Amino acid sequence: MPAEPGYWAIVPAAGSGSRMGATRPKQYLQLGDRTVLEHTLDTLLAVEALAGVVLVVASDDSVWESIRPRYAGQPLEVVNGGAERCHSVLNGLDVLAGKAAGDDWVLVHDAARPCVRRDDIRTLLASLDADCDGGLLGVPVADTMKRVDANGQVIATVDRGGLWHALTPQVFRLEPLRTALRQAIADGRLVTDEASAMEQAGYRPRMVPGHRDNIKITLPADLALAAFYLQAGTS
Repeated sequence: MPAEPGYWAIVPAAGSGSRMGATRPKQYLQLGDRTVLEHTLDTLLAVEALAGVVLVVASDDSVWESIRPRYAGQPLEVVNGGAERCHSVLNGLDVLAGKAAGDDWVLVHDAARPCVRRDDIRTLLASLDADCDGGLLGVPVADTMKRVDANGQVIATVDRGGLWHALTPQVFRLEPLRTALRQAIADGRLVTDEASAMEQAGYRPRMVPGHRDNIKITLPADLALAAFYLQAGTS
């Protein structure tokens, strides 16, 4: 009888977060008693199903070393990232390929989403089955959607039926995701999430409902909102 597939996580954290206008990358901004990245890592490392986490940081990252001792003894490996998110995730997959099986599930989660709920991660993993191409957390679009031109003028109202906000984690089998990202990069398509690479390779990921408090910290106001969600205990 074949072994059950394992579960792993990759956290791309090599970006600069320039839109925050801060003096350090957004994953290292203080959020309560910990940095944004620490909240994210702590949540993932508390998910029992995960065999290990690969953190991908910039090659010139000088901040991580001050945090690293806190994770001594944890199943956490650190590797250098690449020019874009897709390159960083591929670097993480290449590392996992040396220790995980090709059909193991790999969960990719944004470093700047510290409010993800552990129960949502467990629900996502529970949604996977042998016939599944993978999946991702998301929430349905609730607002009226407008399309605008280059001058910011509205040119159409878009039917929001069937539209979802794509969140992370996104989870796929190791080798299919690795192959899809390699092909996307070779074709010059710098995909901004893993589901896009898989879709372009012919796969159809499963959308799994998550919660709206799983925000991505991008702008200064997001940090205060994340602090509110974490204080409220919803994550």
